[in-house]
Amino acid sequence: MTRDSPDDNEVVQTAVEAAEDVILSRYSRSDLRDIDIGVSFEDGRLSIDIYLNAPGDAERVAEDAALAARAAVDDLFDV
Repeated sequence: MTRDSPDDNEVVQTAVEAAEDVILSRYSRSDLRDIDIGVSFEDGRLSIDIYLNAPGDAERVAEDAALAARAAVDDLFDV
Protein backbone atom coordinates (compact mmCIF):
# COMPACT_ATOMS: atom_id res chain seq x y z
CA MET A 1 0.00 0.00 0.00
CA THR A 2 1.38 3.39 -0.99
CA ARG A 3 1.02 6.28 1.39
CA ASP A 4 -0.66 9.39 0.05
CA SER A 5 1.52 12.47 -0.12
CA PRO A 6 1.42 14.51 3.07
CA ASP A 7 -0.74 17.60 3.02
CA ASP A 8 0.72 21.09 3.46
CA ASN A 9 -0.24 21.26 7.14
CA GLU A 10 1.50 17.97 7.90
CA VAL A 11 4.65 19.20 6.14
CA VAL A 12 4.68 22.45 8.14
CA GLN A 13 4.03 20.66 11.45
CA THR A 14 6.80 18.15 10.77
CA ALA A 15 9.30 20.91 10.00
CA VAL A 16 8.36 22.99 13.05
CA GLU A 17 8.58 20.01 15.40
CA ALA A 18 12.00 19.00 14.07
CA ALA A 19 13.33 22.54 14.45
CA GLU A 20 11.94 22.83 17.98
CA ASP A 21 13.48 19.48 18.92
CA VAL A 22 16.95 20.66 17.91
CA ILE A 23 16.62 23.99 19.70
CA LEU A 24 15.20 22.47 22.88
CA SER A 25 17.89 19.79 22.90
CA ARG A 26 20.52 22.52 23.15
CA TYR A 27 18.81 25.11 25.34
CA SER A 28 16.52 25.02 28.31
CA ARG A 29 13.39 27.10 27.88
CA SER A 30 14.66 29.57 30.48
CA ASP A 31 17.75 30.26 28.32
CA LEU A 32 15.64 31.26 25.31
CA ARG A 33 15.13 35.01 25.19
CA ASP A 34 13.14 34.90 21.96
CA ILE A 35 12.35 32.29 19.36
CA ASP A 36 10.38 32.43 16.14
CA ILE A 37 10.05 29.52 13.74
CA GLY A 38 8.32 30.36 10.49
CA VAL A 39 7.58 27.57 8.05
CA SER A 40 5.55 27.59 4.87
CA PHE A 41 4.97 24.98 2.20
CA GLU A 42 3.35 26.19 -0.98
CA ASP A 43 3.42 24.71 -4.46
CA GLY A 44 5.91 22.09 -3.32
CA ARG A 45 8.35 24.68 -2.00
CA LEU A 46 9.48 24.63 1.62
CA SER A 47 10.50 27.87 3.30
CA ILE A 48 12.01 27.90 6.79
CA ASP A 49 12.92 31.02 8.74
CA ILE A 50 14.23 30.70 12.29
CA TYR A 51 15.05 33.57 14.62
CA LEU A 52 16.70 32.60 17.88
CA ASN A 53 17.87 34.91 20.63
CA ALA A 54 19.78 32.81 23.13
CA PRO A 55 23.24 32.64 24.67
CA GLY A 56 26.13 31.02 22.86
CA ASP A 57 26.17 30.38 19.14
CA ALA A 58 22.44 30.84 18.53
CA GLU A 59 23.00 31.36 14.81
CA ARG A 60 24.60 27.92 14.49
CA VAL A 61 21.76 26.32 16.45
CA ALA A 62 19.19 28.07 14.23
CA GLU A 63 21.00 26.78 11.13
CA ASP A 64 21.10 23.26 12.56
CA ALA A 65 17.40 23.49 13.38
CA ALA A 66 16.59 24.55 9.82
CA LEU A 67 18.64 21.66 8.42
CA ALA A 68 16.83 19.23 10.73
CA ALA A 69 13.49 20.64 9.60
CA ARG A 70 14.40 20.12 5.94
CA ALA A 71 15.62 16.58 6.64
CA ALA A 72 12.41 15.72 8.49
CA VAL A 73 10.34 16.92 5.53
CA ASP A 74 12.54 14.93 3.14
CA ASP A 75 11.91 11.86 5.30
CA LEU A 76 8.19 12.58 5.19
CA PHE A 77 8.35 12.42 1.40
CA ASP A 78 10.82 9.49 1.51
CA VAL A 79 13.40 11.48 -0.47
